[in-house]
Amino acid sequence: MAIDHSMPVLIVDDYNTMIRIIRNLLKQLGFVEIHDASDGSAALAKMREHKYGLVISDWNMEPMTGYDLLKQVRSDPGLSETPFIMVTAESKTENVIAAKRAGVSNYIVKPFNAQTLQSKIEAVFRTPEEAAAAAAEAPAA
Repeated sequence: MAIDHSMPVLIVDDYNTMIRIIRNLLKQLGFVEIHDASDGSAALAKMREHKYGLVISDWNMEPMTGYDLLKQVRSDPGLSETPFIMVTAESKTENVIAAKRAGVSNYIVKPFNAQTLQSKIEAVFRTPEEAAAAAAEAPAA
């Protein structure tokens, strides 16, 4: 499976250090066009002006959280198909379930490294056939 590393990626986080960390990880993975926004409402404005191939958003932000951004993106016909990865320090089961119900493409718990980010991005862009093959290869839990 080939990921298009030239696709524009939007990082959404209210913490500049986290934006810098994710940007550097994405660069390590070969991505070249990386944009950022400091909260959900700024991200939504950018997404309405520019088509992104992937959004990586923090959950906890003010005034619009990543979860609220996700719900807005999924309810907007022009944005609803955008792959969306949620990043959070919270690993609460109810948060993961809420994000899945809201249509998140994948979920990453901080802290994480380039390998984790790469595997989460690859999982988002897998075809149904590739996902089935990966599931068949995975050891039983």
